[in-house]
Amino acid sequence: MDFKRLFSFLRELNKNNSKEWMDEHRKEYHHIRDSYILWLNELDIKLANVDENYAPTEGKKAINRINNNLMFHPNKPIYKDHFGAGLDDKPEKGDFYIHLGINGSFVAGGFYRPKKSILDSIRSAIDYNGGEFKEIIEKESFVQTFGGLVDDEKLKTAPKGFENDHQHIELLRNKTFAVQVDLTQEQILKNDFQEKLVEIYREMLPFQNYLNKAITV
Repeated sequence: MDFKRLFSFLRELNKNNSKEWMDEHRKEYHHIRDSYILWLNELDIKLANVDENYAPTEGKKAINRINNNLMFHPNKPIYKDHFGAGLDDKPEKGDFYIHLGINGSFVAGGFYRPKKSILDSIRSAIDYNGGEFKEIIEKESFVQTFGGLVDDEKLKTAPKGFENDHQHIELLRNKTFAVQVDLTQEQILKNDFQEKLVEIYREMLPFQNYLNKAITV
Protein backbone atom coordinates (compact mmCIF):
# COMPACT_ATOMS: atom_id res chain seq x y z
CA MET A 1 0.00 0.00 0.00
CA ASP A 2 1.42 3.38 -1.05
CA PHE A 3 0.47 5.54 1.93
CA LYS A 4 2.61 8.40 0.63
CA ARG A 5 0.31 8.54 -2.40
CA LEU A 6 -2.74 8.38 -0.10
CA PHE A 7 -1.61 11.41 1.93
CA SER A 8 -0.62 13.31 -1.22
CA PHE A 9 -4.12 12.75 -2.64
CA LEU A 10 -5.75 13.93 0.59
CA ARG A 11 -3.66 17.11 0.61
CA GLU A 12 -4.67 17.93 -2.96
CA LEU A 13 -8.31 17.12 -2.21
CA ASN A 14 -8.19 19.40 0.81
CA LYS A 15 -6.93 22.27 -1.38
CA ASN A 16 -9.53 21.61 -4.07
CA ASN A 17 -12.51 20.39 -2.10
CA SER A 18 -15.14 20.30 -4.82
CA LYS A 19 -17.11 17.76 -6.82
CA GLU A 20 -15.55 19.11 -10.03
CA TRP A 21 -12.03 18.37 -8.80
CA MET A 22 -13.03 14.95 -7.49
CA ASP A 23 -14.69 14.07 -10.80
CA GLU A 24 -11.45 14.90 -12.60
CA HIS A 25 -9.42 12.76 -10.19
CA ARG A 26 -11.93 10.00 -9.47
CA LYS A 27 -9.77 7.36 -11.15
CA GLU A 28 -6.92 8.23 -8.78
CA TYR A 29 -9.28 8.14 -5.81
CA HIS A 30 -10.60 4.70 -6.72
CA HIS A 31 -7.08 3.35 -7.21
CA ILE A 32 -6.05 4.53 -3.72
CA ARG A 33 -9.32 3.39 -2.15
CA ASP A 34 -9.13 -0.06 -3.73
CA SER A 35 -5.49 -0.48 -2.67
CA TYR A 36 -6.38 0.52 0.87
CA ILE A 37 -9.29 -1.96 0.93
CA LEU A 38 -6.89 -4.77 -0.03
CA TRP A 39 -4.50 -3.62 2.71
CA LEU A 40 -7.37 -3.64 5.22
CA ASN A 41 -8.26 -7.18 4.13
CA GLU A 42 -4.72 -8.29 4.99
CA LEU A 43 -4.86 -6.58 8.39
CA ASP A 44 -8.29 -8.09 9.03
CA ILE A 45 -6.84 -11.59 8.69
CA LYS A 46 -3.95 -10.78 11.03
CA LEU A 47 -6.26 -9.39 13.71
CA ALA A 48 -8.52 -12.44 13.45
CA ASN A 49 -5.48 -14.61 14.27
CA VAL A 50 -4.97 -12.65 17.49
CA ASP A 51 -8.53 -12.76 18.81
CA GLU A 52 -10.84 -15.80 18.69
CA ASN A 53 -13.86 -13.51 19.17
CA TYR A 54 -12.84 -11.15 16.39
CA ALA A 55 -15.61 -10.15 13.97
CA PRO A 56 -14.15 -10.51 10.44
CA THR A 57 -14.73 -7.32 8.50
CA GLU A 58 -13.90 -7.00 4.81
CA GLY A 59 -12.10 -3.82 3.88
CA LYS A 60 -14.95 -2.79 1.57
CA LYS A 61 -17.32 -2.86 4.54
CA ALA A 62 -14.81 -1.37 6.97
CA ILE A 63 -13.89 1.74 4.99
CA ASN A 64 -15.99 4.86 5.52
CA ARG A 65 -17.36 7.13 2.82
CA ILE A 66 -15.07 10.04 2.00
CA ASN A 67 -18.08 12.33 1.57
CA ASN A 68 -19.15 14.37 4.59
CA ASN A 69 -22.81 14.10 5.58
CA LEU A 70 -23.93 17.58 4.60
CA MET A 71 -27.51 16.91 5.66
CA PHE A 72 -26.46 16.98 9.31
CA HIS A 73 -23.32 19.13 8.90
CA PRO A 74 -24.09 21.62 6.09
CA ASN A 75 -21.09 23.82 6.91
CA LYS A 76 -18.52 21.09 6.43
CA PRO A 77 -16.60 20.68 3.15
CA ILE A 78 -17.93 18.15 0.66
CA TYR A 79 -15.09 15.70 1.27
CA LYS A 80 -13.23 14.58 4.39
CA ASP A 81 -9.53 15.13 4.94
CA HIS A 82 -8.97 11.53 5.99
CA PHE A 83 -9.69 7.89 5.30
CA GLY A 84 -11.51 6.18 8.16
CA ALA A 85 -12.10 2.46 8.62
CA GLY A 86 -13.59 0.28 11.35
CA LEU A 87 -12.42 -3.33 11.66
CA ASP A 88 -13.73 -5.92 14.14
CA ASP A 89 -17.10 -4.39 13.31
CA LYS A 90 -20.18 -5.94 14.90
CA PRO A 91 -23.41 -4.31 16.16
CA GLU A 92 -23.30 -3.29 19.83
CA LYS A 93 -19.55 -3.86 19.98
CA GLY A 94 -16.56 -1.54 20.09
CA ASP A 95 -14.67 -1.67 16.80
CA PHE A 96 -11.00 -1.07 15.98
CA TYR A 97 -11.03 2.28 14.22
CA ILE A 98 -8.19 3.48 11.95
CA HIS A 99 -8.03 7.16 10.99
CA LEU A 100 -5.45 8.29 8.43
CA GLY A 101 -5.60 12.02 7.78
CA ILE A 102 -3.56 15.07 6.85
CA ASN A 103 -4.48 16.75 10.15
CA GLY A 104 -3.75 13.75 12.32
CA SER A 105 -3.81 9.96 12.28
CA PHE A 106 -4.70 7.54 15.04
CA VAL A 107 -6.18 4.18 15.96
CA ALA A 108 -8.86 3.86 18.61
CA GLY A 109 -11.17 1.39 20.29
CA GLY A 110 -13.96 1.31 22.81
CA PHE A 111 -17.04 3.52 22.95
CA TYR A 112 -17.03 7.26 22.30
CA ARG A 113 -20.11 8.83 23.94
CA PRO A 114 -22.25 5.71 23.46
CA LYS A 115 -26.02 5.66 23.70
CA LYS A 116 -27.58 5.46 27.15
CA SER A 117 -28.22 1.70 27.19
CA ILE A 118 -24.56 0.92 26.46
CA LEU A 119 -23.27 3.51 28.91
CA ASP A 120 -25.58 2.16 31.63
CA SER A 121 -24.30 -1.37 31.02
CA ILE A 122 -20.67 -0.29 31.27
CA ARG A 123 -21.33 1.60 34.49
CA SER A 124 -23.15 -1.42 35.93
CA ALA A 125 -20.13 -3.61 35.14
CA ILE A 126 -17.80 -1.13 36.83
CA ASP A 127 -20.12 -1.01 39.84
CA TYR A 128 -20.04 -4.81 40.03
CA ASN A 129 -16.38 -5.41 39.20
CA GLY A 130 -14.56 -2.12 38.69
CA GLY A 131 -11.40 -3.55 40.20
CA GLU A 132 -10.87 -5.77 37.16
CA PHE A 133 -11.34 -2.80 34.83
CA LYS A 134 -8.84 -0.72 36.83
CA GLU A 135 -6.28 -3.51 36.62
CA ILE A 136 -6.63 -3.48 32.83
CA ILE A 137 -6.30 0.27 32.33
CA GLU A 138 -3.58 0.70 34.97
CA LYS A 139 -1.37 -2.07 33.60
CA GLU A 140 2.06 -0.62 32.80
CA SER A 141 2.09 -1.67 29.13
CA PHE A 142 -1.47 -0.35 28.66
CA VAL A 143 -0.54 3.04 30.10
CA GLN A 144 2.61 3.16 27.97
CA THR A 145 0.58 2.41 24.84
CA PHE A 146 -2.52 4.54 25.39
CA GLY A 147 -1.71 6.88 28.26
CA GLY A 148 -5.12 6.09 29.76
CA LEU A 149 -8.69 6.57 28.64
CA VAL A 150 -9.54 9.21 26.03
CA ASP A 151 -9.90 12.53 27.83
CA ASP A 152 -13.50 13.61 27.30
CA GLU A 153 -16.26 15.47 29.11
CA LYS A 154 -17.40 13.88 32.39
CA LEU A 155 -20.43 14.21 34.59
CA LYS A 156 -19.93 16.78 37.34
CA THR A 157 -21.65 14.55 39.87
CA ALA A 158 -22.39 10.85 40.25
CA PRO A 159 -24.59 9.30 37.55
CA LYS A 160 -28.16 8.47 38.57
CA GLY A 161 -28.27 5.46 40.86
CA PHE A 162 -24.73 5.89 42.23
CA GLU A 163 -23.35 7.70 45.26
CA ASN A 164 -20.63 10.35 45.13
CA ASP A 165 -18.50 8.29 47.50
CA HIS A 166 -18.53 5.19 45.27
CA GLN A 167 -15.04 3.65 45.18
CA HIS A 168 -14.98 3.92 41.38
CA ILE A 169 -16.78 7.27 41.08
CA GLU A 170 -14.10 8.76 38.79
CA LEU A 171 -14.68 5.98 36.26
CA LEU A 172 -18.45 6.08 36.63
CA ARG A 173 -18.54 9.79 35.76
CA ASN A 174 -17.07 9.10 32.31
CA LYS A 175 -19.27 9.57 29.26
CA THR A 176 -16.64 7.97 27.01
CA PHE A 177 -14.84 4.67 27.47
CA ALA A 178 -12.28 4.64 24.67
CA VAL A 179 -8.54 4.57 24.08
CA GLN A 180 -6.46 6.04 21.28
CA VAL A 181 -2.93 5.95 19.90
CA ASP A 182 -1.78 8.86 17.75
CA LEU A 183 0.27 7.94 14.70
CA THR A 184 2.89 9.88 12.76
CA GLN A 185 3.14 9.69 8.99
CA GLU A 186 6.64 8.32 9.49
CA GLN A 187 5.20 5.34 11.40
CA ILE A 188 2.51 4.80 8.77
CA LEU A 189 5.04 4.78 5.92
CA LYS A 190 7.17 2.07 7.53
CA ASN A 191 7.00 -1.49 6.25
CA ASP A 192 6.01 -2.80 9.68
CA PHE A 193 2.92 -0.58 10.03
CA GLN A 194 0.51 -3.53 9.99
CA GLU A 195 2.52 -5.28 12.68
CA LYS A 196 2.41 -2.14 14.81
CA LEU A 197 -1.38 -2.08 14.55
CA VAL A 198 -1.57 -5.76 15.48
CA GLU A 199 0.45 -5.07 18.63
CA ILE A 200 -1.80 -2.12 19.53
CA TYR A 201 -4.84 -4.32 19.00
CA ARG A 202 -3.32 -7.04 21.17
CA GLU A 203 -2.75 -4.53 24.00
CA MET A 204 -6.28 -3.16 23.59
CA LEU A 205 -7.93 -6.59 23.63
CA PRO A 206 -8.55 -7.03 27.41
CA PHE A 207 -10.05 -3.52 27.48
CA GLN A 208 -12.34 -4.30 24.54
CA ASN A 209 -13.30 -7.67 25.98
CA TYR A 210 -14.32 -6.12 29.29
CA LEU A 211 -16.52 -3.52 27.61
CA ASN A 212 -18.05 -5.97 25.13
CA LYS A 213 -18.87 -8.39 27.94
CA ALA A 214 -20.40 -5.55 29.93
CA ILE A 215 -22.89 -4.71 27.21
CA THR A 216 -23.83 -8.32 26.35
CA VAL A 217 -24.22 -9.89 29.81
